[in-house]
Amino acid sequence: MEKSRTKTVFVCQQCGREELKWLGRCPSCQEWNSFVEMTVAASSPTARSSVPISPPRELSAVEVDAEERFNIPLTEFNRVLGGGVVPGSLVLMGGEPGIGKSTLLLQVASVAAGARGGVVYVTGEETLRQIKLRAQRLGIEGSDLYLLSETDLNVILEQVEQLQPGLVVIDSIQTAYLPELEGAPGSITQVRQCTLQLMQWAKSGGVPVFITGHVTKEGAIAGPRVLEHIVDVVLYLEGEQFSAYRLLRCVKNRYGSTNEIGVFEMKEKGLIEVENPSHAFLSQRGTESVGSVVVPVLEGSRPLLVEVQALTNPTSFGLPRRTANGVDFNRLLLVTAVLTRRLGLKLGNQDIMANVTGGLRIGEPAADLGIALAVASSFRDVGIDPHLVAVGEVGLSGELRAVPQLERRVSEAARLGFKRCLVPKAGGKVSPAPKGIDIIQVGSLREAVGAGLVKSGRNLRGSEDQG
Repeated sequence: MEKSRTKTVFVCQQCGREELKWLGRCPSCQEWNSFVEMTVAASSPTARSSVPISPPRELSAVEVDAEERFNIPLTEFNRVLGGGVVPGSLVLMGGEPGIGKSTLLLQVASVAAGARGGVVYVTGEETLRQIKLRAQRLGIEGSDLYLLSETDLNVILEQVEQLQPGLVVIDSIQTAYLPELEGAPGSITQVRQCTLQLMQWAKSGGVPVFITGHVTKEGAIAGPRVLEHIVDVVLYLEGEQFSAYRLLRCVKNRYGSTNEIGVFEMKEKGLIEVENPSHAFLSQRGTESVGSVVVPVLEGSRPLLVEVQALTNPTSFGLPRRTANGVDFNRLLLVTAVLTRRLGLKLGNQDIMANVTGGLRIGEPAADLGIALAVASSFRDVGIDPHLVAVGEVGLSGELRAVPQLERRVSEAARLGFKRCLVPKAGGKVSPAPKGIDIIQVGSLREAVGAGLVKSGRNLRGSEDQG
């Protein structure tokens, strides 16, 4: 009796590394307790004989065509992709459950259907009736938009090839499976091989494919880490649970710049593009400016004005708390330490909360100065000029360091009517200076706090004993 040609291996759930025995920590990605036992088919010695061999070619002999993109009638979506969709590209979109991934891709499929000569929307999580009800709610008629409820990838590709669409959407990759492989849908082997087969099909036919992916509790796309390396573009749809705004962020793009974002607002008719995000994020800013400052941040190539808030309060516990929502926690600790050490603010017995309104997350250090001004303003109970914006990186010695693309940040602030802008002296002069805004160069955090806080404001706690 012929033995089954299978073997047992242990596969890392994060990066896909295979080992013959269980390991507590993956040597590749350094993740703990990530290996799971799997049974896979043993490779045959002659399995490689049918693989066509492609000889090496000299770089100068390789012919390429001009990169062609087609625009989807969604400006924010095109911006994130780098100017449009590249034929044959494989795009992965991740996001938390209920954030709006399926809604956005259904809208994309609808507006692209007319321009691309048909779009196939494949679902493995919903019935066709459920998608129809969602389409009616979004006001989608569905001309040239074909729906398919299937999880067998072989059947999916067979049906798609018969229709010859201009774009394919698969929701989601965790529900697709290949029957010739062992393992349930969503397993490491199934997700990886399904993605590889979709990539090969997209490249060979020149048809772009959009796939959605579930995320883990840490916010990363579920499945092997190699999944993000296979695809051409990785998008994340982000947003606070109780906020109407959604941010579509690009973290990988083989055909354009990364870290681009698109801003949408969730309404009854689905995700609506926000044409002026800076104005939207600041529309609810009150006249009370204690502990509140506007910071021009850069998301990819787009400058955005966001409101950074801070609140200090005497702690009721032995150890003061630090809370950061939308800003990097380590940057908050750094700024707090510099304010304490270089400016003499006694923050050791204060609870400090920092927040970015609108559900945004700021990752760049250019927001350091804004955080510092908001904390100092709240601690001293002195207001900040509501017509002021501030940008700059804070060093450990209290100096202000230059930030990239300062001109674009200042121009965005001037466009929205702000009158003053605090910038690091190390960044040089802004040339040409936008009209209507006074650019104030400061070299240290002490200078910035002196220039940013309102001189005539009340100081209910007094400043003599607080630096």
